[in-house]
Amino acid sequence: MKALRNLLDNIKPHVQKGAKFEKFHSTFDALETLFFVPNTTNKNGVHVRDAVDLKRTMAIVVKALIPALLFGIWNTGYQHFLAIGQDATFMEMMGHGALKVLPIVIVSYGVGLGVEFMFAQIRGHEVQEGFLVSGMLIPLVLPVDIPLWMVAVATIFAVIIGKEVFGGTGMNIWNPALVARAFLFFAYPSKMSGDQVWVSGVSKLDGVTGATPLGDAASTVAMKKDIAEAMIEGDMVAVNELQAKVDSVVDALPNLWDSFMGFIPGSIGETSTLAILIGAAILIYTGIGSWKIMTSVFAGGYVMGLLFNLWGANPLMDIDAVQHLCLGGFAFGAVFMATDPVSATRTERGKWIYGFLIGFLAVLVRVFNPAFPEGMMLAILLMNTFAPLIDHYVVQGNIKRRLKRAKVAA
Repeated sequence: MKALRNLLDNIKPHVQKGAKFEKFHSTFDALETLFFVPNTTNKNGVHVRDAVDLKRTMAIVVKALIPALLFGIWNTGYQHFLAIGQDATFMEMMGHGALKVLPIVIVSYGVGLGVEFMFAQIRGHEVQEGFLVSGMLIPLVLPVDIPLWMVAVATIFAVIIGKEVFGGTGMNIWNPALVARAFLFFAYPSKMSGDQVWVSGVSKLDGVTGATPLGDAASTVAMKKDIAEAMIEGDMVAVNELQAKVDSVVDALPNLWDSFMGFIPGSIGETSTLAILIGAAILIYTGIGSWKIMTSVFAGGYVMGLLFNLWGANPLMDIDAVQHLCLGGFAFGAVFMATDPVSATRTERGKWIYGFLIGFLAVLVRVFNPAFPEGMMLAILLMNTFAPLIDHYVVQGNIKRRLKRAKVAA
């Protein structure tokens, strides 16, 4: 590190204001502060000083994502070899997963940081650190077989439309990684849904599919409608055949243990609730992630799941309330997406309301609209939009209560 420090010290005078390469100051500053805490000091006023700057905060979030990333790499290999019916060692699974996952991560960071540096050079300000986290989140919420050019396009869209148009890091109203996923979901639906995008290589194999558990469960809703129509027409043969298909799909759904551990198809980093909870523990311990938002998201999803269990009008409603929390992107969204300090609520009471509504709406969307079985994305983006409104009414409520107490005291 001393050699690197000396190298940066030798370069620094050449990129300062008035020097020959001053236009590259923002680029140099981004690289320097990535490895070393800035040595700048405040000149005016009194401020709280802390060595943990924004880069260090973002680095902790990236570290919290590592368990989900590593499990996603292994699960990519595991699902591939499972689909082709071939035994493989742990290292073979990790090797296959790494070859599929790491290029997506590299493209995400390379393209995203390139756009960030370009905007910094054009505007003449420092490179913003927000993409250190977004660059890891984007690959983890995507299917493993997505083309790399789509990753690049979605990343550019997320940085420019999801963040820079609002003024950069700290000004965006939506989570940039979810903006990237939503863009791909609606622009290229065939690459973000169906049963041949979640397991690497299955599209090249005849008769092999890799649908997610929620995708399987959602397919039974249409079958139920066909059963109802066949019953009206009196075609009991068709009724029995369709019911047998529904029963086979429901019976094939993974048990709670597999859902919790993550031995199921899905987006790269979203399948293992255990790995995600390890990341949650890191965020809560360091004080970076809001435990109130995480807890309330899970509570909202559980309550909605219980209500549907009582109703039971279709197979999606019959999924156990606890298992709803382990399927799809629910746990990942609750821990890493809903807790984004920029797009989430800021007030303490607002965090409870915001989180509960995310969990409640996520299960509501995935059950009532099988076209969007991964309802967590839509729920978080919707509540990102209403987060300022929630905070506004919480603050106004506090003001009214204080005024009322003041009048009583007077």
